[in-house]
Amino acid sequence: MGRKDRKQSKRRNKRWWKIPLIIFGILILASSALAFYLISNVRSTVNNDLHTEIDSIDSAITKKKLNNKDPLNILLLGVDERENDRGRSDTMIVLTLDPDNEKMQMISIPRDTEAEIAGDGRVTRINHAYAYGGSNMSVDTVENFLDIEIDYFSRVNMEGLAQLVDAVDGITVENNRSFQYDGYQFPKGELQLSGKESLAYVRMRKEDPEGDAGRNERQRQVIQGVLDKGTNLNMINQMDEVMDVLGNNVSTNMNFDAVRKLGTNYSGARKEVETYQMTGSSKTSSGMYLIEMSEEEIEKTHDMIVNFGS
Repeated sequence: MGRKDRKQSKRRNKRWWKIPLIIFGILILASSALAFYLISNVRSTVNNDLHTEIDSIDSAITKKKLNNKDPLNILLLGVDERENDRGRSDTMIVLTLDPDNEKMQMISIPRDTEAEIAGDGRVTRINHAYAYGGSNMSVDTVENFLDIEIDYFSRVNMEGLAQLVDAVDGITVENNRSFQYDGYQFPKGELQLSGKESLAYVRMRKEDPEGDAGRNERQRQVIQGVLDKGTNLNMINQMDEVMDVLGNNVSTNMNFDAVRKLGTNYSGARKEVETYQMTGSSKTSSGMYLIEMSEEEIEKTHDMIVNFGS
């Protein structure tokens, strides 16, 4: 029985259905004089605060792929959580790491994409999967929608993203469109952003002529910016602050051993970054705005992911 068959059987029986980049970037520091302190601190935070297993991912198969240094697919979920409200995943990015060819790919799925929610049956916005069933249902829904395997997930609270940017002393991005949002001015060109500025930068959507596509591109820029700064951290105080932010705002099925192997065997994937934004046609159903993806677009995205590194 294949993995997909086992997953479907599991779903029938149960009838329900950044950020790893910054984590393995931090682990590159293990060669410094502070190695023992840093590794002990990271191990405790990852295993005790971040690590969460979910049924929709077969950890045994993922571990085998990790040990073989095979390409890995990681679902990044950016969630706006509020008190007494689980929230919805306004950011959904499938990150593929290819260690052999030292490259990675980030594919954004617009939050308004029309999809069937795995284990629920409703056809609605794909970001509703998180509200209905958390990270587990989000992973299942993306896997079914694109017919792919997700090996890891990482869920980050968007408010925590601002704290993370501040913890690495700000980031640099290249803004391709001048705009203002939430009281901040963002001129075209290279920008130095604080945490609050970064959050405003990624949240602006309605004034962007590209809509979700423009916002998703800015989200990818911020993730890359955090990664670039995170791999250069060299002070204990920064490390402590970063790990505190991650522990309070991130959930992932990676344990410390998985994170360490990513840091050792997959860090070269940062050398070349490819990005893609899924695009579809607008529609309204029962008063709800949706983006309908054609079969051709879904198949194209599927091929981009499963053939990456081939």
